[in-house]
Amino acid sequence: MRYDKIDSSLFIENRQRFSEKLKNNSIAILTSNDVMPTNADDVMGFAQNNDLFYLTGIDQDETILVVYPDAYKEENKAILFVKEVSAHSKLWEGDFLSKAAVTEISGIRNVKWIHEFEKTIQLFAFEADTFYLGHNEHIKRTTSEMTTRQDRMIQWCKEKYPLHQYDRVAKITRELRPIKSEEEIILIKKAIAISVKGFKNLLKAVKPNCKEYELEAELIYESIKNGGKRHAFKPIVASGKNACALHYNSNDGICKEGDMVLVDFGVCYANYNSDTTRCVPVNGTFSPRQREVYQSILNCLKEGSKLLKPGILSRDYEKGMAQLIEKELLKLGLITAEDIESQSPEVPAYKKYFMHGTAHHLGLDVHDVGLYSRPFEKGMVLTCEPGIYIREEGIGCRLENDYLLIEDGNINLSEAMPIEMDEIEDLMKQ
Repeated sequence: MRYDKIDSSLFIENRQRFSEKLKNNSIAILTSNDVMPTNADDVMGFAQNNDLFYLTGIDQDETILVVYPDAYKEENKAILFVKEVSAHSKLWEGDFLSKAAVTEISGIRNVKWIHEFEKTIQLFAFEADTFYLGHNEHIKRTTSEMTTRQDRMIQWCKEKYPLHQYDRVAKITRELRPIKSEEEIILIKKAIAISVKGFKNLLKAVKPNCKEYELEAELIYESIKNGGKRHAFKPIVASGKNACALHYNSNDGICKEGDMVLVDFGVCYANYNSDTTRCVPVNGTFSPRQREVYQSILNCLKEGSKLLKPGILSRDYEKGMAQLIEKELLKLGLITAEDIESQSPEVPAYKKYFMHGTAHHLGLDVHDVGLYSRPFEKGMVLTCEPGIYIREEGIGCRLENDYLLIEDGNINLSEAMPIEMDEIEDLMKQ
């Protein structure tokens, strides 16, 4: 693996807290994600099921975790099933994790080959009353036409054991994962540190007529060089009017003289992610209008991030941020007091130039699990990302930092990434 070894105590503690949330006499079963195909015999890069990683630290496909806190034998309270190492697998794919390595990473002593799973579960199911099964409930895009390894596990269990009770792993992990441990915060900080290097490297490459994907390549270079596993998400490198499309990521445009480039990107390090956004002038100098818009967003970021503190509800934070944006839009001359007076509650005037939320949980998922009906708490890591998008002027500006909530406010984990306009201009001149 590319990242430094994570102490198994993190996963042991996570499993302990998870086990305490299970009903009496229950078995939890979590499976790894599939390796997804592309064409012919090629495959996409593997991304682990993050609930499974949270409880084990195992970053390998064909893995199953069984947690049975009330098991009669101590060694059966947690079992990991992994794919078997063989001479054939070593020849074609290299080494899989050995049983000893699985134990060292996860802290689970009882490790079996995956072909032993069905026989083992049959013995446990006779005594257990409830199955907790994992599923990717957090996904926002439709997967109705896909059948995942989790889907297949759910189907198999219900066909094999139809009279048992069933419950959801996600109900527990969405409660536990938003509060980050010290070790998790360290890993997020490492992802952010790599992002800072990537952004500074990108600044050296920005110039008129360069391609957006050339700038993306600078981010990739620093990420891989410094142990990043992959992009946290497909990066947005959007120049000029492209920055007004919120999820633009084809990154195939030409950066033109006089435009700004919006760069929204993150690094995945040890499965933990960063998520930051910056805007820079293609020619190295912000125009007067770009400065106005940029300063407005920076004002919103600085003031809005103060609302990220324990006890605040997401809806109240977002309402406060919308008020800040509205104030800046008035200053920029993009909306008028009359627009606000005549607006409908469903479609406020500011929505023409600002149409998205600005805070989400960050961790193993970029948009990490967690209920937004739950007040913010100490130990959560959240983004703050206000933006203004002026399509008629070809200006899209968004700024984003990552914040750790502490007892009386927050800490900006991405403070080292340049954000003041003068600093960005100075770095580009160098």
